[in-house]
Amino acid sequence: MDKTFLEKVAELFIENGAKTLTMDDIAKEFGMSKKTLYQKYSNKEALLEDVLEYKLTEVIEKLSELDYQIENAVERMYCRDEQIEKAARSNNSLLIRQLLKYYPAIFNKHMMNFSERFSSVLVQNIKRGREQGFYRMDFDADLYASIYFQMVMSYDSSPFLDTTKTDRTEYSNVALNFYMNAITTELGKQQLIKYNNLK
Repeated sequence: MDKTFLEKVAELFIENGAKTLTMDDIAKEFGMSKKTLYQKYSNKEALLEDVLEYKLTEVIEKLSELDYQIENAVERMYCRDEQIEKAARSNNSLLIRQLLKYYPAIFNKHMMNFSERFSSVLVQNIKRGREQGFYRMDFDADLYASIYFQMVMSYDSSPFLDTTKTDRTEYSNVALNFYMNAITTELGKQQLIKYNNLK
């Protein structure tokens, strides 16, 4: 199926939920027979996996585009990234909640894939920042990238965070500052002041 199809189906899943939306609903939406749809996808689980992979690839490609556009590694981290923020916000959507409840294997596979691919983008940023003298050399880039991803994605699921007292934007800012202060050299910290008005 083409990108237009997957984009539209993704919207339907986000609006209606992974369990609620049926293959009948999807076939009707596109004015096709169920038989035609089932020729392409043997079941809803296969379609869900394709949709999640499509949306993930879209996010990672946009993150990578920004890496090419912004040379300074610290500035790149403080560049507001609508794609990753949107992905984080959708973490508590009906789609995600129903994936967790009814399709845990698909959800876990998706999150592992998301973690690996997002972390690889961060590792590239760490490599560049080290070359520029902004990031320390004495930490495990893969481990730190994984820890940061976990922080970013845990806003809705952490049992230790009261989201009525801390909004998502504040949490994201604190998580980013926490991470950046952990990895920067003194030269890098000068960049933090420049891009984040830190005292």
